[in-house]
Amino acid sequence: MADPRSRIPGVDVLLGAGESEELVDRFGRARTVTALRGAVEEVRRAVAEDPSGWEDRIDRVGEYVTRARATLEADEVPSLRHVINATGVVLHTNLGRAPLAAEAVEAMRHAAGRYTNLEYDVERGRRGSRYVHCVSLLTELTGAEDALVVNNAAAALVLALNTLALHRGVAVSRGELVEIGGGFRIPEVIERAGARLVEVGSTNRTRARDYASALTPDVGAILKVHRSNFRITGFTEEATLAELAELGREHAVPVVHDLGSGLMVAASDLGLPDEPRPSESLASGSDIVVVSGDKLLGGTQAGILLGDAQLVERMRKNPLCRALRVDKVTLAGLEATLRLYRRPEAAVRSVPTLSMIATPPSQVEERARALCDRLHHAVRDDETMQVDFAVVPTKGAVGGGTFPGVELPSWAVELRCSAGADAVGDALRAGNPPVVGRIVDDALRLDVRTVFVDQEDDLTRRVGEALRSVSAGSD
Repeated sequence: MADPRSRIPGVDVLLGAGESEELVDRFGRARTVTALRGAVEEVRRAVAEDPSGWEDRIDRVGEYVTRARATLEADEVPSLRHVINATGVVLHTNLGRAPLAAEAVEAMRHAAGRYTNLEYDVERGRRGSRYVHCVSLLTELTGAEDALVVNNAAAALVLALNTLALHRGVAVSRGELVEIGGGFRIPEVIERAGARLVEVGSTNRTRARDYASALTPDVGAILKVHRSNFRITGFTEEATLAELAELGREHAVPVVHDLGSGLMVAASDLGLPDEPRPSESLASGSDIVVVSGDKLLGGTQAGILLGDAQLVERMRKNPLCRALRVDKVTLAGLEATLRLYRRPEAAVRSVPTLSMIATPPSQVEERARALCDRLHHAVRDDETMQVDFAVVPTKGAVGGGTFPGVELPSWAVELRCSAGADAVGDALRAGNPPVVGRIVDDALRLDVRTVFVDQEDDLTRRVGEALRSVSAGSD
């Protein structure tokens, strides 16, 4: 009997067939040829492993064109794409942290699609500076003398220490030698900034006099790191910012406060425990405050330096500043976000991060019950789906390395099916858009606190698709 693989059409035959014209028009000749070759090899391997079932279709052009189309369309899916966050973690670092306000998105869209005055002084008709953008808003909102925006908070800290303490010591409490996201540690950041770590005090207790004894002429800065991603409790003590500021003035050593979160409204307005704000840090005497733009500020990824005008100007003139600069789109989004904070109550409504955190649990429960009803309706006529839905109380989190140990009371739609929570979770992540939930006690929970209202249609569709997929796979 002849080998059935001898009937596999050649790539030139497949390319010349009418069915391939659409692929050439959509994806180009070169990519189509590559995809058709891949389809031929795929069929060749499949036939070699199991020739049964190929008799009537091995020479059908459509078999190969369909496979090639699937390959080409999969290759068109963007690497960076929308995801439905149903985890209940508001600032989910792996999912991009802060979603932006509509005003910020529009400002970024406009800046991206047009020329801007990024480095052009329109009034004088000559070259300007990108570092002037956002400064007036930041000084207005925080009381800082000056401000500088770079590409993230870690970069801002490196720039500050490189400017103020290059080849000199940086005094830091042993209780604040933290590790931030991605495995980066404060001692390593100080080293890469060209400075030298001077450890002060002990892990749980560091007093002002510990800093005082460490302030030799070779120390260029005092660094206080806000422990935003963990807590030390029990037998503890730490020097206040006011005490450090007084020490700094006595020894002519600037105090840098790595604050992190960038919260610009009172934490009580969000139903959260007290959290220091940049304005409070500056009022306590910090010379430089470092915050993130994409955490509790709810804006674009950026590192913001606030404080003494002379020190900020020195950072602006540091050659490293150019390597850490931000683009026009980032600045446009940050500026639009900051404008919302001129009316704090409006910011709480308009900035998604703040709005999600501030939403009362009763409203989250109402949305969860409405979504549960929709999911029941979407699958009730399909007898192949063995699934139970329930609305359950759950706990979310602020996330982004902020408010450690603080839980956000929330509500979720819980799915239980015979295929198992892992299978459903895998199927939800595999579709478009991917849906990321949480597995608790072999049930998949979809916390609606972090799901946008305009995503509920897609979420309902994707749950139905995922359940059909796992049901078909278990047959």
